[in-house]
Amino acid sequence: MGLDDYKVVLYRNEPDRWVAEIPSIEGCYALMSTREQALAELGQVFEMIADEYREKGAALPVDTTEIVHGSRPRRRFSPGGCTAGISAPPADWQS
Repeated sequence: MGLDDYKVVLYRNEPDRWVAEIPSIEGCYALMSTREQALAELGQVFEMIADEYREKGAALPVDTTEIVHGSRPRRRFSPGGCTAGISAPPADWQS
């Protein structure tokens, strides 16, 4: 598996720092001053971790990351239907 087989999450951690991470691989993240630097560093971190897995004869974890995004307000599930705080997309929402 290569870097392209994983979802990368990129977000601002502080006003002047960016985090790039692969949530499915423990410890696979980079914190840098710019988005570009964070993504470049993440590529290097990924390769180091992939090398460690190869040396151990182990496979990298499968990407189980699910990106959920919606621009509409979310409606809550009915009580008892799910964990409190988790919301469902509106009935007319299309993926």
